[in-house]
Amino acid sequence: MLNAGLDSAIAIAERRNKKLGASVYAGRSSSVIERAFLALKSSTWFIVLSGFVEPVFYLLAFGYGIGNLIGVVTSPDGTEVPYAAFIAPALLATSAMNGAIYDSTWNVFFKMHHARLYQGMLSTSLGPVDVALGEIGWALLRGLTYALGFFAIAAPLGLILSPWGILAIPAAVLIAFGFASVGMGITSYLKSFQQLNWVNFVLLPMFMFSGTFYPLSVYPESVQFVVQLLPLWHAVELIRGLTLGALSIQMLTHVAYFVVMVALGLIFTTVRLRSLFMK
Repeated sequence: MLNAGLDSAIAIAERRNKKLGASVYAGRSSSVIERAFLALKSSTWFIVLSGFVEPVFYLLAFGYGIGNLIGVVTSPDGTEVPYAAFIAPALLATSAMNGAIYDSTWNVFFKMHHARLYQGMLSTSLGPVDVALGEIGWALLRGLTYALGFFAIAAPLGLILSPWGILAIPAAVLIAFGFASVGMGITSYLKSFQQLNWVNFVLLPMFMFSGTFYPLSVYPESVQFVVQLLPLWHAVELIRGLTLGALSIQMLTHVAYFVVMVALGLIFTTVRLRSLFMK
């Protein structure tokens, strides 16, 4: 039945393109975001908030629990900072990642394989690029919302030690954009909800070992090299440098990493959706 619906959507899209000469992009990705917002209003808010509160619990448990035992740690520029202020930017980056990944994996999978929402969308004037940009944009907004919420908690607690910390918000947008664009493309290859556990299998160790709770220097050099390839490590270092005021030229490398991640993710997702729905 799923394949029949998919073939039907493909046939409709092909007839539409032949008749109207339409491209794969109609410039209406905002319609996809609007639909997602309307759907959110009728959803269970507890599920939405769950991805936000997890980093907050980590901050309270580690930052103020274990943090009282550790005291201070060395920041990227060599100065000593409270442990809670050291992990707060890492958890802010994690909040942006969580929001983007949740929407671009679990929600996208449901829409693609169960609600068959994209087949309906592509029966209209929307093209696969509209769908990709709309879904990724919505995931980005969710990641931004999580990051803003965490920032609103960390700032009054005195964990944003530099005026440059305000730039952590646009940095969180870039981070969420990167994770969302790649997440949706990967999800398009998954065939069952059980396979989504692979996403968690990747995210959990990346969260634990990307310099979130301790400096990269604690690892052997061989392990450091592997960690520096992970997107969350770049996210953590970028936001940590801003919130602690430890600015360096290396931060441009972190920005460039996510710019490339966004570009490749958009291309990957668009090509994948086109192959599924516009054969």
